[in-house]
Amino acid sequence: MTVHEIKEFLPHRFPFLFVDRVLDWQPNQSLLAYKNVTVNEPFFNGHFPEQPIMPGVLIVEALAQAVGLLMLKSNESSVGGRFLLAGIDEARFKRVVEPGDQLQLEVKVLVAKRNVWKCTAMASVAGQLACSAVIMVMRGSERA
Repeated sequence: MTVHEIKEFLPHRFPFLFVDRVLDWQPNQSLLAYKNVTVNEPFFNGHFPEQPIMPGVLIVEALAQAVGLLMLKSNESSVGGRFLLAGIDEARFKRVVEPGDQLQLEVKVLVAKRNVWKCTAMASVAGQLACSAVIMVMRGSERA
């Protein structure tokens, strides 16, 4: 999926869209995507000017967007739908993410019941784990 196709499913837009391309996905099972981390990201101006690193909370947001994208894409009638972050468990950070890195996002479904999905999520750079978490999302209201 290209970024144009991703934008059909995710309501996020610049500067808060953190999935650039989907490499592979298996409906109701898994999704593999990436985010190119560039030096001109707005958050680098303050985090931290002398040694810019991507904030951990934004790495988790990228993973949550990947989980939400898998949920919405698995149900093609969800084009233009919404999802809400419902939970983050077991988040661990192992490596900093810097400008120039390509952040690979991998999510796998643990439980998918009705409108709530729970997934394992891993973000890595060049094969090195940067962040792992268990992320839960729920289908949101169109009036959110």
